[in-house]
This record gives sequence, C-alpha cells and structure tokens, in this order.
Amino acid sequence: MTRFSSFVIERAKRLDQNRSGVALIEFALLLPVFIVLSLTGAEITNFITTKMRVSQLALQLADDAARMGTGSQLSAKTISESDINDVFIGANLQSGELKLQTNGRVILTDLEPTANPNTANTYKIGWQRCYGAQTSYVPLYTTSTKTGLTGLGPTGRQVITPDNNATMFVEVYYLYTPLVKTSLSPSTYIVEYASMLVRDARDLTGGNSGVYPVAGVTASNC
Repeated sequence: MTRFSSFVIERAKRLDQNRSGVALIEFALLLPVFIVLSLTGAEITNFITTKMRVSQLALQLADDAARMGTGSQLSAKTISESDINDVFIGANLQSGELKLQTNGRVILTDLEPTANPNTANTYKIGWQRCYGAQTSYVPLYTTSTKTGLTGLGPTGRQVITPDNNATMFVEVYYLYTPLVKTSLSPSTYIVEYASMLVRDARDLTGGNSGVYPVAGVTASNC
C-alpha cells in the first residue's frame, strides 16, 4: 500500500469519526419543518382570534338592533331606516382593522309571530336589511321564505319569538384575511350568527312592515 493510499484511508477514518457538524446538519434538515409548524400555529391562532371577534360583533349587532328605536316607556318604540343604518355603521366601526363593510356581509332579520296569539307556533320575517360589500354570499340561516317558518337558525337550535314581540336575528359572513397564507388556515371565511329578543315594546306594523322611511336616507335593502 502506498503512502498516499494510507494517508487517504487515515483521513477517511478520521472524517467518519468526526461528529462536530451533526447538530448543524440536523438543524438544517429540521428548520423547514419547524418554520411550517410555527407559521401554521400562528395562522390558526389568528383565525381563531378573528372568529371570536366576528362572533362578538354578531352578538353586539343583535343586541344593538334589539335596543334601537324612538319612543317613551308609555308607547311602543318606532324604528327607522336611519336607526338600522346606524347599527350597521356602529358594527363597522367596532370591527376596526377587520373592516366589516369591505370584508363582510351582514344580514339583519326581524322575526315575528305569524299571528297573536301564535297558536300555530309559526313565524314570519317582518323585514330584512343587509350591509357589506361581500354580496355574493348566500345566507345559511336566513331563508327566502317569509312566512310559515318554524324559526331561524340551524336545525335543532332555531330561535323563535313570543307573542306581540320580535327577535333580531343576525348572520355575519366574513372573508378571512390570512396572516401568512390561506392554505394554512382552517377556512377562507367565517360565518357567525346571533339573536336577541327586542327589549321594549316595538311598533311592528307602522311604516314599511315596521320600519319607517326617513327623507334622504337610503334603506340598506338586501
């Protein structure tokens, strides 16, 4: 065996026993996996946070709609197109950087008994108003049928309303803006709904099915 061959064999043995770069190689191999897991976790966290905020917006909007109106404690309150628009504008302001008007679609529905007393236990949609630029959204729980309903909402959890009163049912669709990439989030959109019983006596028949027009104010029709 030549001196050169012995030298090569000796160097190969030393290289085979050298472990100084193992940690660096392992880190290089695991780094892409670690980055993907970290970004996925951040995206899921952001999605859940956004979903919670949209849910709170839906609840707040239903609560505001249940309280709106003008009148004294001795008479039924009246609501106007201006009142409804103010509720929508307030929700958009509350949404902040979520930009509800741009990225969302809100359907506000007035659910009332078909008759008083409501012996048939059926309900009707008194009126509906919508808000937001995502007009392509097809509502999940707001039906095109206006009367003879068993309630509104998912099967088994439908909301109803007592005699001589109304329930404000809100459905909010929100187009999710990803933190990193849409494919890392559970969904590309969020749908939340909420309902609230009208707080005070309300005029359900005056104006246009219970909503009074206001000069110079455009109704937020669906």
